[in-house]
Amino acid sequence: MSSSDPVSISELLSVERVHVNLPATSKEDVINLMVEMLEGHPCISDLEQIRSDIFDREAMMSTGVGKGLALPHAKTTGVSETIGSFAVTARPIDFDAMDNQPVRLVFLLAGPEAARSQHIKLLSHISKLMNKEQLRKEVLACDQASEVLEIFAEAEKSFES
Repeated sequence: MSSSDPVSISELLSVERVHVNLPATSKEDVINLMVEMLEGHPCISDLEQIRSDIFDREAMMSTGVGKGLALPHAKTTGVSETIGSFAVTARPIDFDAMDNQPVRLVFLLAGPEAARSQHIKLLSHISKLMNKEQLRKEVLACDQASEVLEIFAEAEKSFES
């Protein structure tokens, strides 16, 4: 995905980078497991750098944005292009969210410094999409990664029109 490409969650993710019923018990577990989901992608040069940068960003301010959603993210030298992973946790996780509610929907995003504008656009796009209560309910009801991707693709179609 180059910085001129349209912002699309369904293109950013793949079945390998979506996990339903992620067996995490803490914010740290969630982030570690979601970084592991990125392993093996051709744009990854340093998985540990990505992990470190995401935890550094999280230490500045929680990315628990409310309504059961967290958006851990970082600009990092560990990637050559923007990449993401998405998870629905098996149980609610305390993510120090702004609304003090636990989180079950987590979207992790890592992008190169050069793609700063794309990074911000993606975070905004994800937030707007996930702000829809019906979409959150549908995603929480999914049993498979492919179902999550279908819901995102459909939601983005209606979002664009």
